[in-house]
Amino acid sequence: MSPEVFVAALAGALFGFAADRLAARWPVHEDGAVRRVDWRTPAVVLASALSFGGLLSRWSEPLDVIILGLYFAALIVLLATDLDQKLLPDLITLPLIGYAALVTLLPRIFDVDLNPLLEGKELGYASAIAAAVAAPALLAITDRIFRGSLGMGDLKLSVSLGLMSGLSLLFVGFLVATMLFAIVVLVLLVFRRISLKTAIPFGPALIGAGIIAALMGA
Repeated sequence: MSPEVFVAALAGALFGFAADRLAARWPVHEDGAVRRVDWRTPAVVLASALSFGGLLSRWSEPLDVIILGLYFAALIVLLATDLDQKLLPDLITLPLIGYAALVTLLPRIFDVDLNPLLEGKELGYASAIAAAVAAPALLAITDRIFRGSLGMGDLKLSVSLGLMSGLSLLFVGFLVATMLFAIVVLVLLVFRRISLKTAIPFGPALIGAGIIAALMGA
C-alpha cells in the first residue's frame, strides 16, 4: 500500500466516523435521541476507508479524484443516514442528481471531460441517460412485484448513480454490491445484531453499487 493510499484510507475512516456521528443527530430523530456508537459506526468507518483508499489506488488524475471524491463523500453520508434512520435525505439526494448531471452532461455542451467513468466511451452519455431512467424504473417495478418497502429516496439515489456510472458499470456494481450486502446481513443475523423481522434498508446496496462501479471504471 502506497503512502498516498494509506493517507486516503485514514482520511476516509475519519470522514466515515464523522458521517456516522452526523447521522446520529441529523436528520433529527423523532424522539430527539442521539444514537450512541454501535455496530453501524465501524461499518460506516470501514466502508469509507475502503472507498477513499480504493479511490486513490485506482485514480491518479487530481480532477478525477476531486470529482469522484465529492461523489463518494455524499454516498458515505447517505450510507450513514440510511443505516441510522432508514432515510436518504432529499437535502443530499436531490443535489447529487444535479451534480451527476453536471459532470456527465456538461461535456456535451463545452466539450470537456468531467466524468471519468464515462470518459472515452463512445456511447457513454447515452448509457448514462438510459441508466438514469432505467434504474429507478426497474427498482420501482420490482418493488411493486415483490411488495417491498422501497422508498422515494432510493429511487432518487438511483438516478444519480445511473448518470455517474452508465448502464454496464452500474449493472456490474449492483451485482457485486448485492452479494456483499447479503454476506453482511448474514453476519449480522449470526451475531444477532438484527433479526429476521428487522426492516433492512436497500440504500446501502445501491450506495455500494455506485462506489464499486466507480472503482471498477478505472
